[in-house]
Amino acid sequence: MLVGFLVPPDAYARFMGRYAEPLAEVFAAFSGVRAGDHVLDVGCGPGALTAHLLAVRARVSAIDPSAPFIDAIRARFPDIDVRQGVAEELPYDAADFDAALAQLVVHFMTDPVVGIGQMARVTRRGGVVAACVWDGPTGALAPFWEAVHLIDPDAEDEALLSGAHQGHLTEVLETAGLRDVQEHPIAVDVVHPTFEEWWEPYTFGVGPAGDYVQSLDDAGRAHLESVARDHLGGGPFTITATAWAARGTV
Repeated sequence: MLVGFLVPPDAYARFMGRYAEPLAEVFAAFSGVRAGDHVLDVGCGPGALTAHLLAVRARVSAIDPSAPFIDAIRARFPDIDVRQGVAEELPYDAADFDAALAQLVVHFMTDPVVGIGQMARVTRRGGVVAACVWDGPTGALAPFWEAVHLIDPDAEDEALLSGAHQGHLTEVLETAGLRDVQEHPIAVDVVHPTFEEWWEPYTFGVGPAGDYVQSLDDAGRAHLESVARDHLGGGPFTITATAWAARGTV
């Protein structure tokens, strides 16, 4: 869960925040969170989902394994309980929360079934556990990996990660013991004014995509940038980013 995320919070925000912030609104609505609910944001990052949950007047606690992200979210939201830790070992008592949510996290858990099981443990009976993950072929990062595969067809992208295809999240939630699991696609449209605005955050070393770019030499990076520009155009262009979202009852 730590791979590729020991990066400055502003780098992550420019890389993924542009998609995670609008996704948070759709995901929270899908999860059924209401004002006054006590919600645990698992894998909170710099706080995209936390910010939206607070905006709808939920009570929020947050946890993430990345120390830079924890420092950032504590500075941003000094009045909430923020802890450093992983989903597989949540440091909370049983039934502490009305809901536990994991936005764009399950695919980076060391053991997703254990992580979701822990989220269920800390959620009250009748409460909701929900998660969402970018769809492999149509998620936020799909255009990047399409460009990569034009050069390197065998490159390992994020499409095989947990939850990245229909039914994966349902299987994880049901195996973790959740009831009445429902899974649906959710999507956001993000307009990129220029190719450069879209491309630059991929050079920051965030996540598997950033790791891939940093693994290339200067010539390789320049070639990938050129291929991606030909693939997407100079801008403006719109990325429709689709995620699979699943929720279940404890």
